[in-house]
Amino acid sequence: MSKTVVSTKNAPAAIGPYSQGILATGSTCYVSGQLPIDPATGEFAGSDIKSQTRQSLENIKAILAEAGMDMTNVVKVTVLLNDIADFGAMNEVYGEFFTADCPARAAFQVAALPKAALVEIEAIAVK
Repeated sequence: MSKTVVSTKNAPAAIGPYSQGILATGSTCYVSGQLPIDPATGEFAGSDIKSQTRQSLENIKAILAEAGMDMTNVVKVTVLLNDIADFGAMNEVYGEFFTADCPARAAFQVAALPKAALVEIEAIAVK
């Protein structure tokens, strides 16, 4: 995979663990939106945004591993939040999973998520 961070001073700088853009080539894995369900129990990993964010990202990590990839292959993430006020806490956990050459990202509040989850996260990865 070839992954290059795209950054310009002609657009607002990233204000968190994401990049303005990513130029990527290779095989692509589209990871469906992951709810914070613990596969061992079938239940939410917790009732707070941090534990739910962590589980959603762990689910993505497991799917990518099955595809022969890891979080460094992720080029684009979409985060759906039940409440945009949870953005800061979500972003704190998110930053533990993406530390360098962070993927492009969008995050926004939605009217509702399946099973009344607090977060759902989807990703695109390139190998």
